[in-house]
Amino acid sequence: MRKRICVYCGSRAGHDDRYRQAAVDLGRSLAARDLGLVYGGGHVGLMGVIADATLSAGGEVIGVIPEQLRRQEVAHDGLSQLHVVTDMHERKALMANLADGFIALPGGLGTLEELSEMLTWQQLGIHAKPIGLLNTGGYYDALLAFLDRAVADGYVRTGDRQRLQVADTADALLELLAGDW
Repeated sequence: MRKRICVYCGSRAGHDDRYRQAAVDLGRSLAARDLGLVYGGGHVGLMGVIADATLSAGGEVIGVIPEQLRRQEVAHDGLSQLHVVTDMHERKALMANLADGFIALPGGLGTLEELSEMLTWQQLGIHAKPIGLLNTGGYYDALLAFLDRAVADGYVRTGDRQRLQVADTADALLELLAGDW
């Protein structure tokens, strides 16, 4: 059975073209490895970029979008599957259930919140799925420094911090995550 990676990323493209290229590279790498993409179902920002890249490389793309956002016409209409759900809570739960692992690309508050929730669920033993950061251009350096400080100050266990895989390229990150399956 095909494994699927849930990717959290911006509904905006950001100002640095490296972020867009990272989304393209990750989408192509997922398809090349026969890994399905699970994501927020939008056609905008990095979400749309990774979906289009995965689809154009022949990959499976499953979107999960709340009805409110679908009505605002941000849903991608060319996906392998699109699940329309009631709200953001249902969206996050379904995305987590459909995925065998998680990756965060650059993004904003929503991306940070989703990543934090999956890290917390892993820490609590709710899931044991691998989690990775695609640290394009050092985007997540400050977050990684925060996590290291949280370990040093006794708020995060070393083992929980070490389970977060980090790489600068899509292929390197997927190799790290594959070691956790």
